Amino acid sequence: MLAIFHKAFVHPPEELNSPASQSSPRRPKLPDETLKEFLSHHPQNTFSMSFGDAAVLAYVRPENHFSHQQRLFCGFDDIYCLFMGSLNNLCSLNRQYGLGKGSNEAMFVIEAYRTLRDRGPYPADQVVKDLDGSFAFTVYDSKVGSVFTALGSDGGVKLYWGIAADGSVVICDDKEVIKAGCAKSYAPFPTGCMFHSEAGLMSFEHPMNKMKAMPRVDSEGVMCGASFKVDVYTRVNSIPRRGSEANWMDWDEH
Repeated sequence: MLAIFHKAFVHPPEELNSPASQSSPRRPKLPDETLKEFLSHHPQNTFSMSFGDAAVLAYVRPENHFSHQQRLFCGFDDIYCLFMGSLNNLCSLNRQYGLGKGSNEAMFVIEAYRTLRDRGPYPADQVVKDLDGSFAFTVYDSKVGSVFTALGSDGGVKLYWGIAADGSVVICDDKEVIKAGCAKSYAPFPTGCMFHSEAGLMSFEHPMNKMKAMPRVDSEGVMCGASFKVDVYTRVNSIPRRGSEANWMDWDEH
């Protein structure tokens, strides 16, 4: 999957952007070039959708519909979701959120996002932590320009993110595509974590701990975009809330 978002809407950690990208022989590419690169890897089996200059989403249609490593795309009420992997507890989650038995993981993620956005009965970290399985997803709310991304904690699905030539944020499961598009300004997306365009990066497994940037050097000895891990020694400063106040807007305090 590939998702690219304009820098006006998404503000990733500064450490993801490596100054070495500008002096590297291989410079970062513009979003259109990265999209073409991604589509060229699977010319007969890709789908892409653009939202003006704000965003572009693309995914590779699954060749085997019964594969454990699902690739799904879904859109509803101007909310779009790219999903990879599978959820072991999808049936119970669908019942909890009032969805039909035929709803897939991408449909569920959209409904969970809508619930967080509109009613927020639970903290966002608790909602994502309740997902049992190997997964990665990116949600784009085109009405408000919000982005919500998460990666499961078991490492069963790989995801990367980086910075394009124009400052746009690139999220992709194809390491070669993101290396070509972001040069040195890319890193693995941290497992067990989630990112919201307004609230930033946090661990859904350890929501009361801050995230720490870890310097990362490639095989050429050049500093790349930082990776991130939970800082077990630093706690966030937030006051627990209850009921409808305990939604993902508390995330801003993290």
